[in-house]
Amino acid sequence: MKPKLIIICGPQAVGKMTVGHELEKVTDLKLFHNHMTIELVSPFFGYGSDSGKRLVNLFRNEIFKEVAQSHLEGLIFTFVWAFDQKSDWDYIETISNIFEKEGGTVYLVELEADVNERLKRNKHEHRLSHKPTKRNIERSERDLLDMMDEHRLNSNEGEIRKENYIKINNTNLSAEEVAQMIKEKFEL
Repeated sequence: MKPKLIIICGPQAVGKMTVGHELEKVTDLKLFHNHMTIELVSPFFGYGSDSGKRLVNLFRNEIFKEVAQSHLEGLIFTFVWAFDQKSDWDYIETISNIFEKEGGTVYLVELEADVNERLKRNKHEHRLSHKPTKRNIERSERDLLDMMDEHRLNSNEGEIRKENYIKINNTNLSAEEVAQMIKEKFEL
C-alpha cells in the first residue's frame, strides 16, 4: 500500500482542521493538522522565531517521511498557503515529493469561505480546544485580517494544475458535507 497525502489548504479559520477531523472519521487516513507542531513548539519558541520555524519544519518533515514509508493509509495535512509566496509553493512541492518518491499520491483540497463566516469560525470551541495559541480572540482576529491584507490565501482560477485537486467554497457547507465531497471526488 502506498500512502496518500491529502493537503487541505485555505486561509485561517476556513475549516481545514474541522474538515480534516471529519475526513479522518470516514477514511483510514490520520489527521496531522498544522497546529499540532505549532502548539508543541510554542511554549518554548514563538512560531515566528527562527528556532520555532526550524523545529516545526523539522518535526513535520520527520512525520511526513515516516508516514510515506509506512504501511499507514496516509495523512491529512492542513496548511495556510500564501499563493503569492514562492516559498509556500516550494513547501507544497517538497512535502508532495516526500510521498511521491515512495509511490504515494498527493491530493490538494482548497477551501474558501467568506470573511464573516471565517471570523465566526475563529471563535468556535472546536478550534480553540485544539489550538491554544488562537485563544486570544482579539489577536487571532487581527492576525486573520492582517494575513488577508498581506497575502493571497486562495488560488486564482486555473492556477493549480494538479490532477488531484478540488476547490470548495464551504461558507454554507458543514464539515461533514465537505469531507464526504472529498472522499467521493478522490475515491478515498
